[in-house]
Formats: sequence, C-alpha cells, structure tokens
Amino acid sequence: MRVISCVTVEHNLWLVLVAALVCAAGSWATIRLFLRAHEATGLQQIGWHFLTAVCAGSSIWCTHFVAMLAYEPGAPIAFDPVLTIASLFIAIAGTAAGFIAATAHAPRLAPIVGGAIVGLAISGMHYTGMAAYRVDGIVEWNTTYLVASVVLSVVFACAALSVALNDRIAGRKYLGAAILVVAIVSLHFTAMAALQVTPMVTRGDYTDPAALQAMALGIALAGLIVIGTGLASYLIDDRSRMEAFERLHHLAMNDTLTGLPNRTNFNEHLDREITRAKELGCQLAVIGIDLDRFKEINDIWGHSAGDEALKALASRMSALLQDGEFIARLGGDEFAGVKRMKGQSDILDFVSRLETALFTPIKIADVETTTGASLGVAIYPNDAQNRETMVNNADLAMYRAKANVARRVCFYEQAMDEAVRANRTLANDLRDAVENAQLDLHYQVQTSVSTGDIRGYEALLRWKHPTRGNISPAEFIPLAEENGLILPLGEWVLRTACAKAASWDRPYKIAVNLSPVQFAHADLPKLVHEILLVTGLKPSRLELEITESTIIADKNRTLNILRRIKALGVTIAIDDFGTGYSSLETLRAFPFDKIKLDRSFMSEVETSPQAKAIIRAVLALGQSLAIPVLAEGVETHSQLSILRAEGCNEAQGFLLGRPAPFGEIFALSQREDVAGAEDYRQIRQAVA
Repeated sequence: MRVISCVTVEHNLWLVLVAALVCAAGSWATIRLFLRAHEATGLQQIGWHFLTAVCAGSSIWCTHFVAMLAYEPGAPIAFDPVLTIASLFIAIAGTAAGFIAATAHAPRLAPIVGGAIVGLAISGMHYTGMAAYRVDGIVEWNTTYLVASVVLSVVFACAALSVALNDRIAGRKYLGAAILVVAIVSLHFTAMAALQVTPMVTRGDYTDPAALQAMALGIALAGLIVIGTGLASYLIDDRSRMEAFERLHHLAMNDTLTGLPNRTNFNEHLDREITRAKELGCQLAVIGIDLDRFKEINDIWGHSAGDEALKALASRMSALLQDGEFIARLGGDEFAGVKRMKGQSDILDFVSRLETALFTPIKIADVETTTGASLGVAIYPNDAQNRETMVNNADLAMYRAKANVARRVCFYEQAMDEAVRANRTLANDLRDAVENAQLDLHYQVQTSVSTGDIRGYEALLRWKHPTRGNISPAEFIPLAEENGLILPLGEWVLRTACAKAASWDRPYKIAVNLSPVQFAHADLPKLVHEILLVTGLKPSRLELEITESTIIADKNRTLNILRRIKALGVTIAIDDFGTGYSSLETLRAFPFDKIKLDRSFMSEVETSPQAKAIIRAVLALGQSLAIPVLAEGVETHSQLSILRAEGCNEAQGFLLGRPAPFGEIFALSQREDVAGAEDYRQIRQAVA
C-alpha cells in the first residue's frame, strides 16, 4: 500500500506517465538489440552489445531521472552533477556486463547470472542517483522496502533475460521487454516508498515546478532520441539482413546464368501445382526440354557462345509465358516447363509457342544458328500421380522425341516408353556393374589359316546381369557410350587384357577393341603407354582394333593418334571391314597392320557367289598392300577350306574356339604344351 500511495500521492502523475513511456520504449528496443547481439559473433557482437548497453542504460537512467523529477518531497531539491553522471555510467557499464554474461556459453545458467548483474546495475544506478538527490529536509530510509527493491530488480531482470533467450516461448521479445519494464519500475517506486522526507525549508521558496517539468521532458526527449538511435541501427541492420536473405534465396532458387528458376525452384513449384490440381480436379502438364545441337555450338564457337545461346533461349521462353505457365532451367542444356490446362488445346498452344522460341535462329556474333530441341510431355493425372513420376515420364517421352528425327514433340505413352524406361534401367545397372567390378573378359583364339597355329586372342567383354543373365555386348556397349561409361570401361578392358596376356607363358598377341568415344575423349597414346609400362606387356604383343566409322568422325585427329600409338610398337587392325565405307583411301592413308573381314561375309560365303567374290577381292587387296587379313565368324570346315584356298592369313570363329574365360584359355594352353601343336589342332577340330 505504501508503494501505491507513494506513486499516486507523492508524484506528478503526468511525469510518471512520461517516465513509463521512456521505460517501455527503452525496454522494447533493449531486448531486440540484446537478441541481435546474442545472434552475432566476433566484432559485430561487441558492437551490438555496446548499442544494447547504451540503449538500456539511457532508458533506465532517464526513467529514474524523470520519475525523480515527478516526485514532490515538499521541499527545495537539487542534484549533485558528479554523482548524477556517475549513475548514468553505472547503468551503462552494469547492463553491458550483464548482457555479455547472459550470452556466455552456458545456456541454463548464463541468463540468470546476466539478469542478476543487470538487476544490480539498475539498483546501483538508482541509489547512486538518490545519493545525488539533494533535498532541504530530513531523509529517512525504510530498510525493508530498500532490500525489497533490490530483490525485485534482480528477480525480474533474471526473468526478462531468461524469457528473451528462450526461443520456445511465443512472443518472447514482447514478454521479455514487459518483464524488463517491471524490473525497472518495481525497483524505482519500491525504493521511493523506502524514502521518507521531512521538509526543513531554510533557503526560501520551493523549486519552480514548471522548471522541473521542463527538465523532465527534456531528459525524456533525450532518452527517446538515444533509444531511437539504437532502434534505427537495429532496423537498418534488419533491412540489410532481409535484403541479403532475399539475395541468397534468389541465388538458391534461380539459375545464375539465365535467371530462370532452377531445379529446386521447379520441384517446389511442381509440388504446389500438383496439390492445386488435385484439390481442383484439373489437369497439369510437365514438359521436358532438351536442346539438340547445343554441344555443337560449344564445340564450334566455344562455351561463351553456348552461354549466350542459353541466355537468348531463356529470355525467349520467359517472354512467352502466360498465366499458369512456368519454365525452369534444370542444368546444362536441359529445361522443363509446367502448364495448367483445361484441355488438350491448352498444352498444344504452349508447346507450339515453345517450339517457335526454340527453333527460331539465334545470332551469335555474326553467325546465325538454330539449336532445336526435343520435347516430351506428361499429363497429370493421366500419366502420373506425383512429381517424380511426372518428371520421369516427361523425360521418357523427350528421349523418344530425340531418337526420332522426324518428331520434335512426343507425349508420354506407356507402351511405347516402356522400352526407353527399360533402357534407362539397364544403363543404371551397367553403371553399378562397372563400379562394382561385375564385368568379365572372355578370350577368343585367332589362328593361322594355313598352319592352324595360334597367333593370338581377342579380348571380348561379357556382362552377366544378376537377374537377366548374359547380356549381349551389342546391347550394353552402346549404352556405355551414351551414358559416359565407355571411358572407364574401355580403360579397364585394356588394362585387364594386357595384364592377363603378360602372364601367359607364350608370347601370343592380345587384340582389344576401341570405341570411337575413346578416340574423341581420351589421350589414348598416353593411356596405352602407361598400361604397357605397368603391366609389363611388350608393345608388339598388343593389337588395337578400330572401326572405319571411328576414322571418318575426325580423320586428321585419328591419324595423329594412330601414328603416336604405332610409334610405341603397338599394331593396329581395322575391324568389320566391308560393312562401312571400306575405301581404298582409308587403307592407303592410315597405318593398319591387319584387316579384319566382317563375319557377315563368312555366313554367306558357301551360298552366295557375291560374298565369295568380295572375300576374294579383299584378300587380293590385302596381299597387294602387304596387309594380312583375318576372317571373322568361321563356323564350318567348308568356310575354313575356302579361306585356305583363297590365301587368307588368319581366322577366328566358333569352329576354331569359342570365347572363354581366362582360366579355361590357360588350361587349353597347357594342353597344347603337352600334346603339341598338331595334336592340339586335331583336338580342336574334334571338339568342333
């Protein structure tokens, strides 16, 4: 009751309200600055702690001083300037120590310790200010109220910081500020209730009330300016943080080159659109877009030209978008679109506009070119029920469009795209097989036609799928080339074949096929040289087989590579001769050591005079150029007899030996050592 009567009877209520306003504004700003200091680190944290302490100390001091001026003791008053200023520094320094302690690395104890220091700082400021208070009268103190004021200040200050730092409390900023107001106000007015003044007028009239009120308002205004300065710093930083967040969010959700939404943005947008379509019962289309000749632009004019092409196409597609349409760049030359649709005409119109944008020529420097594109469309809910399946089905349709040069756009069709899906699944299985060493090499013998002596072995890659069994190289080699697996796979084949051949007792040759992709993307001479050094295989025992299509792709580059490989001592064979261009110019210009006649001619040599004539012509060509010829696909004695009569040098086929694992080849070689070359030929013929 004493506290209430002190406030209502002994104070100017208008000035009390001014003090309360300063206290509330200061506490609100203080808590926000304090939390920002808690989040910051290093020098920034020190700066925020300084602003917090200045704001808090000024608020507490101004609240106290205005409330002191509101007190009416009934006697003249004055203030000691030194102690008055000292009370301000106590408030600032004390709260700074408390806020720093509250943000220490002790989540449970730190707010209590920090709050206690802040509470003591409020008390120290108040009683220092009271010591500066000069009144013409007898001053008496009630110890109970004095102690209670300090306890209230400490308890409420601890509560204020604990609540402010507890992120599980909703509205913790507002609640913490309110409790801090209670800490300041309870301290001041409880302490004032402890004060009892008996006036002793000895120096004339009382102090002018108007002057005191003017001073109080001036102090309040100064305090609010200080508080406003701290709050302005907070708001400026908050705005800067928001702008930085928005920039980072934009970078995270948009492609930096084209400005289009990126894959993350696309996924979130598509999820929202599927939810909307499900709720409204409407349709939604996803369009997969892959540029057809983007790699060509990069290869001819460079990556900067490719970037310009991507930006131009992105700008065009962005410009054509209408309500309910969305375009994103998923990466590289891959884009995707989303279209809200009511009927088939909506998606046809959107796709038509996309085609116009993608197939209109682009001007790069002084040259015009067209990228073109393949588009695949999947529709919700007909083709899929979720984002992953929608995107996957659109991709399947797009791959079908890419495989068909006559079609730019394909809509998803389950029956037609199952083959594409199976192909992609097999490609993933092949990737696992390469990574987990699930592939194997078999070796097929190559013999002399005239003597039957073994000349060497061809290394043939084999894949036994865990569920599908043996898969033909004609099926999985193109998959490896399309999916970027042929380089590690080709290197493994070459390295393994050379290592195995180096372990043989007899110096047979080992023949290894090379893919055109290896010529385009690898430094073959360096790789071959390194493998020969590591495995210890003599270069003359290695024979590399290439097809004529490999040469046609880039004649000058291929010729340079072949000459470097030949310089190592490795021999080169042209494979599948007779099925491609088979030009005399190729045999004249390139350093081949052997011609491998394609197996298709041997399958018809017994029944087709034309096939026999071609074989005779190739053999004559080889003799005239001094290049030995090896015939593939020999399966009957009659075929072997024809080759012997025509003067063929070497042969390979099931009649002479089926492809077999290394262990079986080694066993056969041991048998040859025992039986002798002639007996071994008889054994092979009997087995055949």
